[in-house]
Amino acid sequence: MKWDEFFVTGEPMIYGADISIVLVSLAIIIGLTYFKKWGYLWREWLTTVDHKRIGVMYIISALLMLFRGGVDALLMRTQLATPDSKFLDAQHYNEIFTTHGVVMILFMAMPFIIGMMNVVVPLQIGARDVAFPRLNAVSFWLFFSGAMLFNLSFVIGGSPDAGWSAYFPLASNEFSPTVGMNYYSLALQISGIGTLLTGVNFIVTILKMRAPGMKLMRMPMFTWSVLITNVIILFAFPVLTVALALMMFDRLFGTQFFTMANGGMDMLWANLFWVWGHPEVYIVVLPAFGIFSDVISTFSKRNLYGYKSMVVSMVAISFLSFLVWAHHFYTMGTGAMVNSFFSITTMAIAVPTGVKIFNWLFTLRKGKISFTSPMLYAMAFIPIFTFGGVTGVMLAMASADYQYHNTMFLVAHFHYVLIPGTVFGVVAGMHYWFPKMFGFRLNERLAKWAFWLIVVGFNTAFMPLFFLGLDGMTRRTYTYSAATGYGPLNMVATIGAFVCAIGFVVLCYNFYYSFRHSPRDENGDPWDARTLEWSTPSPVPAYNFAKMPIVNSQDAFWYSKKQKVPLYEDGPYEEIHMPSNSGQPVILGIIMFFLGFFLVFSWFIPAIIAGIGVVIMLAVRSFERDHGYHISAKEIAATEQKLRGDTV
Repeated sequence: MKWDEFFVTGEPMIYGADISIVLVSLAIIIGLTYFKKWGYLWREWLTTVDHKRIGVMYIISALLMLFRGGVDALLMRTQLATPDSKFLDAQHYNEIFTTHGVVMILFMAMPFIIGMMNVVVPLQIGARDVAFPRLNAVSFWLFFSGAMLFNLSFVIGGSPDAGWSAYFPLASNEFSPTVGMNYYSLALQISGIGTLLTGVNFIVTILKMRAPGMKLMRMPMFTWSVLITNVIILFAFPVLTVALALMMFDRLFGTQFFTMANGGMDMLWANLFWVWGHPEVYIVVLPAFGIFSDVISTFSKRNLYGYKSMVVSMVAISFLSFLVWAHHFYTMGTGAMVNSFFSITTMAIAVPTGVKIFNWLFTLRKGKISFTSPMLYAMAFIPIFTFGGVTGVMLAMASADYQYHNTMFLVAHFHYVLIPGTVFGVVAGMHYWFPKMFGFRLNERLAKWAFWLIVVGFNTAFMPLFFLGLDGMTRRTYTYSAATGYGPLNMVATIGAFVCAIGFVVLCYNFYYSFRHSPRDENGDPWDARTLEWSTPSPVPAYNFAKMPIVNSQDAFWYSKKQKVPLYEDGPYEEIHMPSNSGQPVILGIIMFFLGFFLVFSWFIPAIIAGIGVVIMLAVRSFERDHGYHISAKEIAATEQKLRGDTV
């Protein structure tokens, strides 16, 4: 292999990325060394099995990936702002829109959602930890190693360039001869295994570790949404893993699963991808629905309207999400009968979603609404997501889709569903639970400035795309001529994208400002909230609950406050068993990173060595006898006195 085939050269932006990576890495190393924080980093974060800290690491990773995916989006919008632009060439544009889609869906939305799950769900059900703490750490480090492997392609070997859906034959060696699609198949396999392990972990946690009295129909709606989401993960992600493995065999070993000749079937990939891909949309949207439910209920000072119908509607969505995948290729020629079936199921999935919209509206009705920053995102979500859903019903009509298919109309619809449905949701959740994670609130003034910039910028960026699509502008096109008339609306969309980006910059600045200046919370319940997590001090101690809560109703904490009934068991403190930290998950993640990297370049001998390393790590864990440790009753009493100022 030649030097210039290994390192990506010839692009000023690549050189800028190389320099920034080196400078940031040096700054981190020098800072940790100067402040003598290497030991702290290893003990408290890299080896932690505390679900709360793992959740924070997921969220930090997601914010970094939001920055990376956002820069890709701005580069695309800059290229499309004017006709016949030469800002990006065709190859670079293909790479950027491919990485933008993968990063935003799999390495931003997914970890943000999983981070929220980790921080909140054990606290909402009254558990002291997740069911499998060590497995939880393995899940994070597999995700993180996959994300880093994928992002490494930008500077070493070259980025994938066949679109985020990686359709064959574009993803084959014939049309993508570089190693970019190898990165795609291997990085997504590694991170996907981590996500699948998360699904198993949280299903067991929710079903087996609820506090006394926490029946299924008393769980907060966010926990319900997480349970249903992880069931979807359990059924959907193995399909992606198998499809990616077959892609890897085609590209590395010359098999013919998805080729155009020798018995291969390129549409097999499209079907396998969307059998996973459409449930994936609901994997990232349903937890956001749960966040909005908790936020709207809290800031309306009302019980969530139609609790049972909300649960039933989410179950219906999870079932129907596996019956709609072929609406992504109505035009492939399967015939009217198949198209009609998927058209009906696609329209049907709008019904339970509509039920949820009405439930939120009825919760707001006659409520004492507080327009906090989390509530603003929830309020903006309802009309914007509804508009996106209506355009989805338009796309569901198979005959009409022949006009909409592969146009910017589809791009606009996709973003009108996922940005308000997922990004607004996780940002609302982050503002809402931030005091629980860190012990202080984000600055409300800055949060509201960020909100308005993001909402105005988002609508300015994507509303014009509906009209461009109806006018015939296709997606995945890197340039267009002035004669098409697409220029003015594309310029408006680009301005909107930069306004939205400024909003996210303000949001990130809010972290720094609030860390420096926000007052620290005293009672752990700054919102006068309803669910169990707000009964704990902020930030939450390692053991979560000094005494187990007793749940007698929905919104147990609210019921306890208003009815003046005790929430916790009587009696003295007892010692609590906790799992020990471990360096094995992070070491396993590093080995998996190198295993994937060696396979990307078909370096099979070092890959085999790395594979042996993985087996050794699993064997070491199998024979390890680690019974954890105990926190004494005296230490618990001292911690509670320090955090609460009194005893429970």
